[in-house]
Amino acid sequence: MHIILHQPEIPANTGNIGRTCAATGVSLHLIEPLGFRLNEKEIRRAGMDYWEHLDVTRYMNFDEFKSMHPDAKIWMATTKARQTYSEVSYGPDDFIMFGKESAGIPEELLVDYEKTCIRIPMLPQIRSLNLSNSVAIVLYEALRQQNFSQMQLEGGLHRLSWK
Repeated sequence: MHIILHQPEIPANTGNIGRTCAATGVSLHLIEPLGFRLNEKEIRRAGMDYWEHLDVTRYMNFDEFKSMHPDAKIWMATTKARQTYSEVSYGPDDFIMFGKESAGIPEELLVDYEKTCIRIPMLPQIRSLNLSNSVAIVLYEALRQQNFSQMQLEGGLHRLSWK
């Protein structure tokens, strides 16, 4: 699976998302312009020492992304979608795209992806959820549908054993 961040603005969110991607074996795709430099300490702090395990690719714009992935199935996460993220079926090679924190994915892009726009239900008086939380919610549903393929399904204690 793949996560796309379209013009992310807050380094801590991107760091958190990078850590989630590294923990799940998911590729991260960053579409410029970014609202920060990738070497900022906020990214390092949020992503901790996991950034080196992350498969991350940068693109100058969405057109460059599309030219490099012409057959990509892209789910567009937006508060404007008619269907929820849990009503669709994700494939193992699908891309899930999220927009920048202040404005989301531009409507000029959304109109071409109406059938693959998805939303997270929330109360009407709330504009949106935090970007890194939104990525985690949708990504883990997509991974659940893939039976958490190649992920550790059992946890163990560090010092003791389960009874």
